[in-house]
Amino acid sequence: MTLFRLDASIRTHGSASREIADIVEAEWLDRHPGDVVERRHIGVDVLPPDRWAAAVAGGMTPAEERTAEQRAGLALAATLMDELVAADAILFAVPLYNYGVSAHFKMYVDLVLADPRATGKNFLAGKPVVLATARGGAYGTGTPREGWDHSTPYLRRIIADCWGADLTVVEREFTLVGVNPALDSFADQAAQMHVEALHAAREAGRALGALPVSA
Repeated sequence: MTLFRLDASIRTHGSASREIADIVEAEWLDRHPGDVVERRHIGVDVLPPDRWAAAVAGGMTPAEERTAEQRAGLALAATLMDELVAADAILFAVPLYNYGVSAHFKMYVDLVLADPRATGKNFLAGKPVVLATARGGAYGTGTPREGWDHSTPYLRRIIADCWGADLTVVEREFTLVGVNPALDSFADQAAQMHVEALHAAREAGRALGALPVSA
């Protein structure tokens, strides 16, 4: 079996979304020792910003008339789609940045959707996907920033509704407690949220690893 893991954090150390994803991956590997984990870290190995426009233009241009840039854009879109389609399970680690979806992940989504196989199709129909996401503040019901999380609803809409995946979301909030002194009074709540997120990650990883492979 193959697990495809994508990280969108701009950090390689100290990333809360990576911590959650590491636990999910470890639980999956516990059920599938020696199996393949394919990786892509778009927060560090950034996708070329001009590829999406080139892929869109190339998709509307006869193959024999495409420029080198258009062919490169479409080739990258196809590679990203191939990684998703080939995987038996998928793990996305995508943090909230500035109240919205990571720019790196938005570029990734746009490129995937530029591949012809994405047009009008739930191309991940039924495929198990875990989304590990983290937020520096708290955005739940009744908080001052309720409704300011413009990332998680978008991610659910794309991964589950547009792509058709069987999505499980593992979330952690208040990751900036201990970093931003203005949040020091929330230390107990943040610690509890951290414990709950790690527990949810273990459960999600075990469930992911226990799923049968589709024929």
